[in-house]
Amino acid sequence: MITFQRLSIFVFFLSALAFTACHAQSKGSTSNKEILPGAYQLNQYLPLLKGKKIGVFANHTSMVGQTHLVDTLRKLGVNITVIFGPEHGFRGTADAGEKVGNYTDAQTGLPVISLYGPKRRPSAEDLANVDILLFDIQDVGVRFYTFISSLEEFMEAAFVHEKPLLLLDRPNPNGFYVDGPVLEKPAYRSFVGMQPVPVVYGMTLGEYAQMLIGEKWLSAEAIARYQAPKKDKAPADFDRFMVIPCQNYTHSSLYTLPVKPSPNLPDMASIYWYPSTCFFEGTILSEGRGTKTPFQVFGHPSLPKELYSFTPVSMDGAKSPKLKDQLCYGWNLSGTPKDVLRKINEKLQLSYLLEAYRLFPDKSAFFLQPKSGKPTDYFFNKLAGNGQLIEQIKTGQSEASIRASWEPALSQFKTIRKKYLLYAE
Repeated sequence: MITFQRLSIFVFFLSALAFTACHAQSKGSTSNKEILPGAYQLNQYLPLLKGKKIGVFANHTSMVGQTHLVDTLRKLGVNITVIFGPEHGFRGTADAGEKVGNYTDAQTGLPVISLYGPKRRPSAEDLANVDILLFDIQDVGVRFYTFISSLEEFMEAAFVHEKPLLLLDRPNPNGFYVDGPVLEKPAYRSFVGMQPVPVVYGMTLGEYAQMLIGEKWLSAEAIARYQAPKKDKAPADFDRFMVIPCQNYTHSSLYTLPVKPSPNLPDMASIYWYPSTCFFEGTILSEGRGTKTPFQVFGHPSLPKELYSFTPVSMDGAKSPKLKDQLCYGWNLSGTPKDVLRKINEKLQLSYLLEAYRLFPDKSAFFLQPKSGKPTDYFFNKLAGNGQLIEQIKTGQSEASIRASWEPALSQFKTIRKKYLLYAE
C-alpha cells in the first residue's frame, strides 16, 4: 500500500514529467505552449480519490504525459473498479459506428463496459462497486462527434444514481469559434446531436457539462437529484459534480492534440475540416474514409473526371469505407494546419457541399435516403440538426443566404454559452 506521503511525492514527480511532455509538444509554436489538461493537475484531484472505488470513463486520449490516466492512477494506488468506453472503444481502435461489447481489458485486467450502441449509460448494477465516477476524454468541439452525447448520458447516470462525478477537462481544438445551424429539439435529437447547440459550439467538455446542468437540459429526475441536499455520508469530499480545469488554455488557443482522437481524425488538418466536411457522411459521396486524409478529401465516381482523384480502400479504422475500391473524383483540401485555418477563417464552410451537389448528375440520389422517407430520419438532417439545410441545398440557395438562416438561434446560443465559460475568449 502506498502511503499518502509517498503518493504526494510521486504526484509531484509525475506532474513535472507531464509538464515537460506537454511543453515539448509546443516547440516551434506558441499556440499551445504550456497548456496542461485537467488530468495533469494531479495535486487537485488525487486526494479526492484516495480510499475510494473509482469508475473511469476514458479512451486512448486519456493521457497524463506519456502514460494513460488509468495506468497513472493505478500506479498511485487508486482503486479503479471498472472502465467505461465510448465510440471507438476504450483503446480507440474501433471503426466509426462499430458496436463494441463489454470485455476485460488485457493490459489492466479491469472490466470494460461499452457505452456506445444500444446501451449508452451505466446501470445501477454497473455502478454498484463505485464511489466516484471520473470522466476524461479528448473532444474535438463538434456537435455530431458523439463524445458530448456520451458525456450527457454519463452525467444522467451519475446524478440519478447519486454518484459524485469528477470531470478532468481538456482543451477544445476547435474552441476558437462558434458557427453552424443550431439543432432543432426534439424533432432532430439523436446521438449525433442531443441539444440545441450549433455544429461548432466553442466549449470544452467542462464548460459544456456546466451548461447541461445550468440550462436544465438533463432529465428532470437527474436535475432534481443533483439539486437535492447532499447526504451526510456522501462518498466524496466534493459536491455532486466538479471540473478540474486546464491550465493556460483560452478560447483563442490553437491547441494541437498530442494523440489522434479517433481513427479517422489522424491530424489537425482533418480535425479543422471535420465540422464542414462531415456533412458528406449524409450523402452518397465518400468523405475520405479509407484514405490517409479522411475529411480532407471527398468525392464520387460520377463527378467530373478532371477533379482530384482518389480510391478509398480498407484500412484500420475504416474496414469498409464508402465506395471502397472505386475511383472517385472530387476535392483534396489537405494542407498544413496553418493553411487549413486560413481557408476555414473561423467559419463552417459550405461551398464544397454546395458545389458537389451542383456538379452531381443524379441529384435525387445525392443524399442518403432512409427507408421511412421521413425528414427526421435522414442522416444528413441529423448532422445538420434540422430539415432546412437539405432543402436549401436542393433549391440552390447561396451560402450567404443559408448562413443568414442560422440566426437568431446562433446568436442566442452564443449568449447562453458565455454564462458557462471557464476560460477567457
